[in-house]
Amino acid sequence: MASKMLLLFLFFVAQEQYKLVKGDTSLIKRTCKNTKYYNLCFSSLKSDPSSPTADSKGLAVIMVGIAMTNATSTSSYLSSKLLSPKTNSTTLKMVLKECADKYSYAGDALQDSVQELSDENYDYAYMHISAAKDYPNACHNAFRRYPDLVYSRDLARREEACSILVSAGKRWIIRIIEQIIYGLRSTNSHYFIFNGLLFRVRDMNELGLHNFMDLSLA
Repeated sequence: MASKMLLLFLFFVAQEQYKLVKGDTSLIKRTCKNTKYYNLCFSSLKSDPSSPTADSKGLAVIMVGIAMTNATSTSSYLSSKLLSPKTNSTTLKMVLKECADKYSYAGDALQDSVQELSDENYDYAYMHISAAKDYPNACHNAFRRYPDLVYSRDLARREEACSILVSAGKRWIIRIIEQIIYGLRSTNSHYFIFNGLLFRVRDMNELGLHNFMDLSLA
């Protein structure tokens, strides 16, 4: 019991260490460089007035929040198309309804991710944002089932934007988890916590978590 309490103490020490990392321009640049679209990641964060004083968690919340707004906006856009008098095809209405629901689910998953970030449940934040990434593509696949339907350029752009923003938010969550793991290493601990379970750092290769979470632990 005492050893377990010590390990939990080391975990919280590591959390406190990463909280000291503020969202200055260099941190934002370094993390955004690990995303596919650096400019969008960087400009999105810098556009928020709270970013200069935010820590890694705060920056993750900002980015995931932007992605959530995008997904919710796209869901509303699709719902408006569904109600338009110009939409008179039963098949198109069915697909638009499915797509509106998918983007709504993405928005809900991203909202859950923000909540988990606020509660410092970073593994669950990662899980929710990973789920959100799948929904826009599911909408595209719904159109693919019906070759006669046109997947508009506007919707394609919205899908791409949502995917980019979600990926950027995911990268920030990964960075938090990286910092916690490195913090544990700096305390000479050989353990880390993932999904509420305690693991030895040396077990990461065996568990495949370094691939699953795209962590660089060299």
